[in-house]
Amino acid sequence: MGVEDLIKSEDAVLYGVYRTVEHYPLVCGPYRVPFLLNLPDAAGGCPGSTNWRGTSRGHYERLPIKVEPINGGDAAFGVEAYYGHRSYATEMWKRSGKRGYGVYGEKEAKGYVKRKDRPQNMNFLEQINVFVSSCSDN
Repeated sequence: MGVEDLIKSEDAVLYGVYRTVEHYPLVCGPYRVPFLLNLPDAAGGCPGSTNWRGTSRGHYERLPIKVEPINGGDAAFGVEAYYGHRSYATEMWKRSGKRGYGVYGEKEAKGYVKRKDRPQNMNFLEQINVFVSSCSDN
């Protein structure tokens, strides 16, 4: 499932194509769900501008960030981004082998599992905790 599918299913909203000015890691968590982590300079700048849900449930944090257009043009400006919550960000970065993605495209999204197809006996935060404590590859 690519970003286009996430937008169609209203799991994301695309506002444009930008990249972060500072370097933040973009990793995949459980079920190949993308997470931008608030760990500046841990990885290359992350392109994209999507509106992720889940802040009220402890999945994400909405915090300020500076972005710039990928194809030049306007100067950098401040927006708010959805980061993976600080309660698990460091562990998720370690779980990813301290390697992030430049984009969350079709290749990175391969294996993505829609919410309705995930196990229903745990909430997503519990699934994240199981994922970060696991030693196996995602």
